[in-house]
Amino acid sequence: MAALHRAACGMSLSADLERRWVCIGGTVMAQVGALGDIVFQVSADAIKTINNVVWSGSARYAEHKRHLGNTVVEFTGSEADTLSLDMVLSLYLGVDPMEDIQKIKAYERAGTALPLVLGERSIGSYKWVIKSHKVQMETFDGHGNVTGATVSVELLEYAKSR
Repeated sequence: MAALHRAACGMSLSADLERRWVCIGGTVMAQVGALGDIVFQVSADAIKTINNVVWSGSARYAEHKRHLGNTVVEFTGSEADTLSLDMVLSLYLGVDPMEDIQKIKAYERAGTALPLVLGERSIGSYKWVIKSHKVQMETFDGHGNVTGATVSVELLEYAKSR
């Protein structure tokens, strides 16, 4: 793989950089992460980033009332983790906002379980489903087409079947 990167880009990258940088079509880009096939990246041609990432988890407890005594608390399991993030999409940064918005809607409506990777790590115990999304359309061209948007996505951890 390293030789492929060097040959395609016509340059030599250190082993450490080769793990973080990818070369596609002769362009070196940093892969920040990915949600399914939506890749968060920074390159000379396109910038698609995420921010405001919040990962939450909680436990489930049952409370047993006792006559004339304190309540006994029993751990009954864990709730599915949630993760929210904002995706910054701009046509002026080489990304078609509506293309990614349509992908997100399609994944959400189909209940597609997606892997989430940030940096070099897979996030969560298996995959995630898109529970909800919110699109803030920020800029438009002269024909009313969206040129810039921030998409807020709420993910729900999707456990592997036993």
